[in-house]
Amino acid sequence: MNTLLKRLAACTVALTMLMSAGCGKKDKSAGGTSGTAEDSSAAETLAKDIKMPALETVTQTSDSLYVKKVDGLTDSFIMGADISSVISLEKSGVKYYDYDGKEADIFEVLKASGVNYIRVRVWNDPKDSDGNGYGGGNCDIDTAVEIGKRATAAGLRLLVDFHYSDFWADPAKQMCPKAWKDMEIEEKKQALYDYTADCMKKLNDAGVDVGMVQLGNETNGAMCGEKIWMNIYYLMDAGSRAVRESNPDALIAVHFTNPESTDRLLNYASKLDYYHLDYDVFASSYYPYWHGTPENLTSILKEISDTYGKKVMCAETSWAYTLEDGDGSTNNIGDAVTYEKPYPFTVQGQSRELRDVIEAIANVGDAGIGVFYWEPAWLPVPGDSWEEKSALWEENGAGWAASYSVEYDPDDAGLYYGGCSWENQAMFDFEGKPLESLKTFALVREGNVLDPVPDAIKDTDMIVRLGEKVVLPDTVPAIYTDGSEKEVAVKWEDADLEAMSAGEAATYTVKGVADGMETVCRISMVEANYVTNYSFEDEDRSMWVLENKDDKTTELDFQQKQMDAVTGEWSVHFWGETGTDFELYQEIKDIPAGKYTLAASVQGGFNKDGEPQNIYVYLRVNGEETTAKAEITEWAVWDTAKTEAVDIPEGAEVTVGIHVEAGKESWGTIDDFLLNPVDESKPSDEKKSDGKDNKDNKDESKTDDSKTDSSPSGGSAEVANAGFEDGESSWTFENIDNTTTQIDIQQKADDAYSGENALHFWGENGTKFRAYQKVAAAAGTYDLAAFVQGGFSGDDNSQNLYIYCSVNGTEYTCPVTLSGWSVWQSPVISGIVVPEGAEVIIGIYVEAGAQSWGTVDDFALTPA
Repeated sequence: MNTLLKRLAACTVALTMLMSAGCGKKDKSAGGTSGTAEDSSAAETLAKDIKMPALETVTQTSDSLYVKKVDGLTDSFIMGADISSVISLEKSGVKYYDYDGKEADIFEVLKASGVNYIRVRVWNDPKDSDGNGYGGGNCDIDTAVEIGKRATAAGLRLLVDFHYSDFWADPAKQMCPKAWKDMEIEEKKQALYDYTADCMKKLNDAGVDVGMVQLGNETNGAMCGEKIWMNIYYLMDAGSRAVRESNPDALIAVHFTNPESTDRLLNYASKLDYYHLDYDVFASSYYPYWHGTPENLTSILKEISDTYGKKVMCAETSWAYTLEDGDGSTNNIGDAVTYEKPYPFTVQGQSRELRDVIEAIANVGDAGIGVFYWEPAWLPVPGDSWEEKSALWEENGAGWAASYSVEYDPDDAGLYYGGCSWENQAMFDFEGKPLESLKTFALVREGNVLDPVPDAIKDTDMIVRLGEKVVLPDTVPAIYTDGSEKEVAVKWEDADLEAMSAGEAATYTVKGVADGMETVCRISMVEANYVTNYSFEDEDRSMWVLENKDDKTTELDFQQKQMDAVTGEWSVHFWGETGTDFELYQEIKDIPAGKYTLAASVQGGFNKDGEPQNIYVYLRVNGEETTAKAEITEWAVWDTAKTEAVDIPEGAEVTVGIHVEAGKESWGTIDDFLLNPVDESKPSDEKKSDGKDNKDNKDESKTDDSKTDSSPSGGSAEVANAGFEDGESSWTFENIDNTTTQIDIQQKADDAYSGENALHFWGENGTKFRAYQKVAAAAGTYDLAAFVQGGFSGDDNSQNLYIYCSVNGTEYTCPVTLSGWSVWQSPVISGIVVPEGAEVIIGIYVEAGAQSWGTVDDFALTPA
């Protein structure tokens, strides 16, 4: 598991599938053979029928945790924890405690909580040429032996997870170890055999109780630098033979991910069967943020077990119990919503997730052998400053990556190195005290049923058309500790709903309290739109036509996945193994005569470089087509294409749509069609922010004087130092959790909208800050605007930016995106109603991924 969000998020896209399955599905496994394609004789006993040894079980109690019993659990069911980083953490001063608050050995705490297995990753040579560790626990075989000895002493078995790489291996990255880089496949498979045998000897000589060995980590279509399945098989076979010879009683596991894609996992299982790989356990990662439902996990793993005679398990899972950050280094799961959220971010929510995954594996039947929670003990290192913590990350490898990794992985870890990105998904608090959720491993065996109480309040999202009345709900769903939901009364803060309706397109946030817990209602005011079911949220999608030309596009469907949608949860998803070629369109009926524009949004990319694409939205009127080009570049980077204004006469035949034609292994989603009339009373704006160099978008007619006085005529409101020409004067900068590396006033005309100064930010490991000021404003209605530009030097393009205006605590917001250097975005909040004597605060909130940067300039609060 690579702990950068971009690596997890990469698991949500289509991954390489380089060879089709050779023989399709089989009725029984070829597991237990000699491991060569020439000898396909099946063993007498299928792997799934091998009896598992009993493991020690414990009992636990909890006064606060609701845990429903999981039926069908045997004393051999694996309750596992991957704590590969623990030695580096302890060297850095991290301490662990028991449930009584006494300092304790973490292995004993885990055992007392019901854990019976430890998983540890092994990298070949995670050090640079000077012997400095790459980080992430510096997990070489010596570290694994140390962890294994402590696990064995505590009565816990060990799963050895060979990455066959010098650092992180996952679907996006399967790098060959340095020492094997120039080897041909024959030499490499021998090297892998020898290395595996040597490691197993070290573990055996140390008396470690190895119960399972994993050949590769999340090997979706690649392993150890190899991408051809025959070569992947050769390497896995070499590892398998070494394990069988050294530890004949140990189970051999293979590990993949993306169980939400049923065909993908079936394809991998079919390939292994075709090559007659000798293994026992087919394992999958399962993170509910990205990987579908537990029911689907059960279904796919059961089919693999039934078809190929293998045991199955979940090799990795986790869930956040908070969104707080513990060390100032960006977390995988944060405020920026790039994930699904089937459980609340609470201790109870974490427990429910783990319990449901355990049940999903148990529901497979006897072949479902267990679950491993990934890094439940990866905590922040001690230190009061970034410098103190960074020194420990570098010296002991206690962060996800150290700067020394640049020698091996210059394009990822060498750029984005830093601290822990996982502490909010750990099962200990930031101080090392165990959370009640850790007891779930034990409590699922008999259950711990208490009276359900409210655990969290769901936030509310509304989409309202401009001009329509905004009505806030009287109740909101409360999520109870047993997972049930019940509507409870909510009290909202005062908000000017009429002004929202009368304003322009924007997103407003209204805070409320329900059952003593805070909640928010996000109100998206959207323009008039003549496209029916424009965001695919309504169940009836019959008005849309999906035309898959020559059936070229492998997957083309309506998808419910919030992280892949602009609005709501639904979008149109596409993936083409050999390319995509399709159209999505709708005929528009009874549209009034007038001038209209069409816009739609698309995001996506390719798994291969240099592939062509031809994507455009179109507005067809009486057979004449007007188009606007769009591009897919990478996940979550939305490109909104907008046509120029088109005259539509009375009674015209009108069709709106998008044409997508792209190369091999192209993928993406489409959302939010908007066909709306042009308001000719306003200046036209036909510029398109498409991530290209739109430096000409600057209004060069502005002078520096506009920065020193942005007051509206009449002096009814004033943003002091609106363009930062007077430095930091009048502004407050809040660097949240010290995440942002630099927040300062920069004197550089090329990075300012006008004049020379602008607010500049840069976050090596991410940005998270506010810049704001109180504004003296007379009673009236106002618009707030600002200018923002920026982007990312790396691949983590997650972002959540918005300007805001708070009036007596009611916050008006408008989102903005970082789209590239000098591609200036100008968010506008319209219709802000300010009563007499109100407290008015204007500002910007910026939260973005690693290596994010940009500048902010020219705030203006003007009468509407």
